[in-house]
Amino acid sequence: MNRQPILVSTKDHEVLSGLPRLSFTLPPELEAGEPPEARGFSRDEVRLMVSHIATNQVVHTQFRQIADFLEPGDVLVINTSGTLNAALEAIRADGTRYELHLSTHLPADLWVVEMRSYQENNEKTTRPFYDSKPGESFALPEGGRVTLHTPYAPGNSRRLWVASLDLPTQLHPYLERYGFPIRYSYVKEGWPLSYYQSVYVTEMGSAEMPSAGRAFTPELLTRLIARGIQIAPILLHTGVASTEQKEPVYEEYYRVQEPTARLINTARAAHQRIVAIGTTVVRTLETVTDTSGVTHPGEGWTDIIITPQRGIRSVNGMLTGLHEPHSTHLAMLMALSGREHLKVTYAEALRKGYLWHEFGDLHLILP
Repeated sequence: MNRQPILVSTKDHEVLSGLPRLSFTLPPELEAGEPPEARGFSRDEVRLMVSHIATNQVVHTQFRQIADFLEPGDVLVINTSGTLNAALEAIRADGTRYELHLSTHLPADLWVVEMRSYQENNEKTTRPFYDSKPGESFALPEGGRVTLHTPYAPGNSRRLWVASLDLPTQLHPYLERYGFPIRYSYVKEGWPLSYYQSVYVTEMGSAEMPSAGRAFTPELLTRLIARGIQIAPILLHTGVASTEQKEPVYEEYYRVQEPTARLINTARAAHQRIVAIGTTVVRTLETVTDTSGVTHPGEGWTDIIITPQRGIRSVNGMLTGLHEPHSTHLAMLMALSGREHLKVTYAEALRKGYLWHEFGDLHLILP
């Protein structure tokens, strides 16, 4: 197995500043603040917007009808990474309470972490905390500690840190007992970790939910497979985003095994549709797909940014949530569909009152 990325792009701030933008105003009422189950729906009853790049046709339906838009031989590529209880209460030496977000587990048992402070008079909402110092240590539950070593982000930003954990037990049991899912200001209440998992998780490791696949149910997957839709797994452990700063994701661990690469290459040669279930799948496959369009098995770390200038070689369709204005995810979608198609679809989503974020509605982009 190839352990090095074939295509890796450095997160250069000049690249980021040159990304094409899609400007729109996202009304607060369209930010999904709770899972559909809390609104009286099942997972697969969220809304689905299906758009066709070639014609700009847009269809509005329900996610459980997705099979109506797929054909035998289509390949759906899923990310089987599971979401951790990656948030922990942390206490500074002066007694001030903070929230620690675990992002990425690095080699040598180091971590990329984010410290967040509570908003004044609101202990349910946090924001990035930039005043930590190198060498500073915070107390964690049950005698645990986190020690910050050096800023991680480009430009010496102090949002993300390389850190070490000293825990009284093994990581996963500790997080199961003392941690809770990462959430941002639009999610007003805490929800159990089960609400942040897809039904096809095989390996825990993501700080935040790879949310595009959340709406699948075992019954729906069974119907798709019975119809001849092929399912191909990859793994990418997602790190923390920053909805406040609109920053890109940083280096993340991925793995693509040989059967998945072979299935994708066979489908591509047969001119079948390859549909990424989420932006994490696109980042992973673009990391291991060469300039001639051949996808290779691989394992390693990727910091690739997908732009319209670079293009997409690995897939020709995508299922994704709805993304905030100016996010780098929108640049990836433009690379797949073009800016004009995205303008049409996002105008439709706003007009129809689709819900944004991980608990919101979904968008299926087809050739």
